[in-house]
Amino acid sequence: MLRTRFAPSPTGDLHVGSAWTALASWEMARRSGGVLVVRIEDIDPPRVVKGATRSILDDLRWLGLAWDEGPDVGGSCAPYIQSVRAPLYESVLDGLAARGLTYPCDCSRAEIARVASAPHAGEELVYPGTCRDADPAREMKRAPALRLRVPPGSVGFEDGVMGHFAHDVLRAVGDFVLRRGDGVFAYQLAVTVDDAAMGITDVVRGADLLSSTPRQILLARMLGAAAPRYWHVPLVVATDGTRLAKRTPGGTIKQLREAGLSAEEIVRTLREGLATNGTWRKEPWPIPAAWCRIPSPR
Repeated sequence: MLRTRFAPSPTGDLHVGSAWTALASWEMARRSGGVLVVRIEDIDPPRVVKGATRSILDDLRWLGLAWDEGPDVGGSCAPYIQSVRAPLYESVLDGLAARGLTYPCDCSRAEIARVASAPHAGEELVYPGTCRDADPAREMKRAPALRLRVPPGSVGFEDGVMGHFAHDVLRAVGDFVLRRGDGVFAYQLAVTVDDAAMGITDVVRGADLLSSTPRQILLARMLGAAAPRYWHVPLVVATDGTRLAKRTPGGTIKQLREAGLSAEEIVRTLREGLATNGTWRKEPWPIPAAWCRIPSPR
């Protein structure tokens, strides 16, 4: 059975772009007779906004995008809030460490930037492997992050929207972080472990996460798990083509609700933007000009 998920981070009100991917996930589950899981990704405490989880869930319900498993309805894969799933992540890290697949890294961002390959615009710094062969029992300069020993070789997949995509992860980003020095689990670890544990078969999300997918596929393979199928939909942008910000007029479902738009109108507009004649859109979708004329929040 198809199992897909919508996994928002509670950093503010439900973004129109997030509602777009939620709608795509919901429709995929409903058309196939599958299951939609809602999972709250709140593993980075400083970014979490109080009350945002409730606000996001309220907006999803108002839009008519009901889910089958989640933090408020339960399910066989509970808990559905990442901050409560820390013991599972620790167990996975212990297993990787026992196989010699991780190592501590006490490099600072500045130190990495000084020696890393200079990226092109929009690319990440490539970690140069400074600590890969260092003595793990050495005195650390600072609380160390935990990195994955990435093997060489290309990792590719067929995206349901964007087509074939591949990266040599070692060359593209290097040994990537699984847990930060402050103890926060990395997105790459948490999302991979949770998708596997929850039996997610299909992931619909924004195209800005396309380049990180080979890392998750690689990690899933190292954990002996099957990676899901991926569908990276284009980003929702402002009418001038710029990325929507939290304060962009018409950029959140709350703003549209308060301006008097109906849930049916919003969903219909988002659905029309997602696909044309049954074909997934591949280019960024600008929100309607009328939405941009809605007063921005104070």
